[in-house]
Amino acid sequence: MLALGTPCAQTSLAQTQASLGVGVGTVRFPGGTSFSSATFAPALEYGTEARYGSVVGALASLPGGAWSLQGRADVWAATRPLLGRMRLGAEGIWAGTRRTDGGWTAAAHGIGEVLWWTSNWGVGVGAGPSGGWIQDAPSVGAFHARARAWWRAAPGTTWQLSIEPTHFLGAWFTDVSGGVMLERGPVSTTLWAVGRVSDAYGSKGTGSVSLRWFLAPVVSLEVSGGGYLPDPYQDLDRAGYFTASLRVWARGRPSVDAPTRRWPPLVPERRGDSVVVRFSFEGAKAVAIAGDWNAWQPVPLRPLAGDEWEGAFLLESGLYHFNLLVDGWDWVVPNGVATVRDGLGGLVAVLLVP
Repeated sequence: MLALGTPCAQTSLAQTQASLGVGVGTVRFPGGTSFSSATFAPALEYGTEARYGSVVGALASLPGGAWSLQGRADVWAATRPLLGRMRLGAEGIWAGTRRTDGGWTAAAHGIGEVLWWTSNWGVGVGAGPSGGWIQDAPSVGAFHARARAWWRAAPGTTWQLSIEPTHFLGAWFTDVSGGVMLERGPVSTTLWAVGRVSDAYGSKGTGSVSLRWFLAPVVSLEVSGGGYLPDPYQDLDRAGYFTASLRVWARGRPSVDAPTRRWPPLVPERRGDSVVVRFSFEGAKAVAIAGDWNAWQPVPLRPLAGDEWEGAFLLESGLYHFNLLVDGWDWVVPNGVATVRDGLGGLVAVLLVP
């Protein structure tokens, strides 16, 4: 199941973030076997609107004085729009485990897909190969397809759904997963559910919940629990888990409700019943604006002399959020305008209509 780690292509600006988590956890396997461990978990993440990359790891203590090292790397990229909003994308995922008392496993997944997205929703359909390796065992290969969709219902609320049929060792299984991420001030909550449907491998399901609470701009408390399905590529059993940790970030992450910059909101000019906004983009061929007042659908701005672009709208007094689409490709926020988190790792600008 790949959807949980797959990015939604919505980040407005290039962002890089590194962090380190230190905590404890408990894992429980079917039949009642369980163990607790101390965990060290570094992470590095990079994202823009059409590129995403992450590397995460975990070093956990095991019974008997052994240690387990787990890692995962995810790289995804999409082209510029080819036909309308259609783009092509490609993703590669690697995961592996290593124990100090012997034994290692690894898995790799590749997928190419056709994508269609706007500033607040998107869909993608694709397929690709998968492989698994276990020490002293034959490697395995598989073919999997994926259909996914995401929707930003509002700033700070994001829904995801994925369906992934996989042909593995001569039989099929299908993973169906979905979840929602909620950001409210310093607290981010993710709810996730996944089910596996298969006549050959049996049907099963599980779910999880995680909470991240920023106690300070660079320190967060993270608590998560639930279960995960078996990984056939690395022969990892189904299990339940609970973890609690403190994570230290290289840079502060402001909440979705608080301005991320100390600049003021954009205050438009009044012209009769309309409000007028104006932006400057040197060398731009087209500039459009999309906001929460028009369901985030881009509306072209009118070009003026001197690389200026202007738009007029009928808006009531209030606080709004918007982004700009430059040349039909780059989602950006203008300099000098306050921004807030969009709930997807990106930013949206703030418009104040008096």
